[in-house]
Amino acid sequence: MELIYQDRSIVVCVKPAGVLSTDEPGGVPELVRAALGEPHGCVRTVHRLDAPVAGLMVFARSAYAAGELSRQIREGEFEKTYLAVVRGMPKADVGELTDLLGRDKTRRMTYVAEGPGKDVREARLRYRVLDRRAGCALVRVQLLTGRTHQIRVQFASRGMPLVGDRRYGDAAEADTPIALWSAGVAFRHPETGKAMAFELAPSRTAPWTWFEA
Repeated sequence: MELIYQDRSIVVCVKPAGVLSTDEPGGVPELVRAALGEPHGCVRTVHRLDAPVAGLMVFARSAYAAGELSRQIREGEFEKTYLAVVRGMPKADVGELTDLLGRDKTRRMTYVAEGPGKDVREARLRYRVLDRRAGCALVRVQLLTGRTHQIRVQFASRGMPLVGDRRYGDAAEADTPIALWSAGVAFRHPETGKAMAFELAPSRTAPWTWFEA
């Protein structure tokens, strides 16, 4: 487990693909505790990444820190930025996507709802196209809301599934990983109030290497 930053209140780490964000056997909190050398230490999840998605995550090391970071997330003060490769071409280089998203708990899938309803919530994100190659686009995404599978569904519903996302429509080979990376987090330190920001590029593997010069 790679730790980017740590102090008595928070840990910023790189979540591996295929690992759950939640506190259960084999989950990221357990791995963070092992990396800290504190097998019974307080490590609390305050935001999540889908299991197949990798990249930056922030964890709290106290109940107070968890509460304060959760407040920032609720009030839109915690910024989360992602990189994604979509199969298709956005019409505009810069844009904002807004949808109503529902959740099919039986199939464990998110969908775009036709109108308001039970458990239907608004989802918003901003994106910027960074590069276009061979029918795919590299986009930088800023989440304005935090819905389950939000980025994946909002692009897929417009005919642009994320590369490697077979659940939402990409017919990629079985060994192609999902092209979604948690690239940046920005927030106020829960104890000091200091502005904190972290950025990390994805590993040099496909499909990220498709866009190298």
